[in-house]
Amino acid sequence: MINDILNEADDKMTKSVEATREEFATIRAGRVNPSMFNKIVVDYYGSPTPLQQLASFTASEARIILVSPYDVGAMAAVEKAIRDSDLGVNPANDGRVLRCVFPELTEERRKEYIKIARAKAEDGRVAVRNIRRHSKQHLDRMEKDGDVGKDDVTGAEKRLDLLTKKHTDQIDDTLKAKEAELLEV
Repeated sequence: MINDILNEADDKMTKSVEATREEFATIRAGRVNPSMFNKIVVDYYGSPTPLQQLASFTASEARIILVSPYDVGAMAAVEKAIRDSDLGVNPANDGRVLRCVFPELTEERRKEYIKIARAKAEDGRVAVRNIRRHSKQHLDRMEKDGDVGKDDVTGAEKRLDLLTKKHTDQIDDTLKAKEAELLEV
């Protein structure tokens, strides 16, 4: 029963780490990446649709990405969604594709991206700690109900703390890598 709680906590913490990594992928570094468009949602004939389902992406150069909508009728909606996003680009429409030219990253913009990355990392660490707190409450409830002994709960809490540390360290390592990537000129 204790192992079930710890395994569930480990799975949830791993998912939190992966979610944080996905958030980091949306932060632009030196080279453009189609994953930057993952969070953009387009109003496609009245229903919100992820941009990834409506278009293909081609990174022709380091700072240029071509967005080719599958449905030319959705071109205006895709263009509006990209323009309104937090990417900071104004797509050029040639009738078939949208050309998104990303500006050169300034030192100030890099520092701003690092702040965003640190905030996303902290959100990930908070999620991991919340999972730890929830699992600990579950263990305490089991001890209070008399299902398990105090020694078992103490051992489980130590293992839970090790799991928490392992996952927060993974987030910290990913953050360090992202910061290095952002500072790279």
